Amino acid sequence: MPTTEADAPESAPTTAAPPILLVAAVALVDADGRVLIARRPEGKSMAGLWEFPGGKIEAGERPEDALIRELREELGIEVTNSCLAPLTFTSFTYESFHLLMPLFVCRRWSGTVEPREGQQLAWVKPLRLRDYPMPPADEPLVPMLRDLL
Repeated sequence: MPTTEADAPESAPTTAAPPILLVAAVALVDADGRVLIARRPEGKSMAGLWEFPGGKIEAGERPEDALIRELREELGIEVTNSCLAPLTFTSFTYESFHLLMPLFVCRRWSGTVEPREGQQLAWVKPLRLRDYPMPPADEPLVPMLRDLL
């Protein structure tokens, strides 16, 4: 039986999907149960918003390795792979890219946390994280941390 135009399946509009940006983030948790967040400095996108430390995952790099590198560069601390526990992830579409970001929890590191890239840092009780404006992709991570901690 021949098909007619009315029988043909509708095709989806052809729009290019935004590129996927892979970023790893960590909730550093101190002995008092506070979580470290960093304020994005002026001159960066989303300046002034608070986020969990971390950064882009380079080609061929594991998320844990990206975090170890980023925490050394941004905060001057050393973290081992065994101290990074995966907790959850976020997936969010911004205007020009789609962010996929695993969130790890870390309670042990060596060295003293210090801002090395012009960012402001704050140690925050989980119930107070909502008091700090965050990028839209980070916001869904807050309830997960509150439940865990």
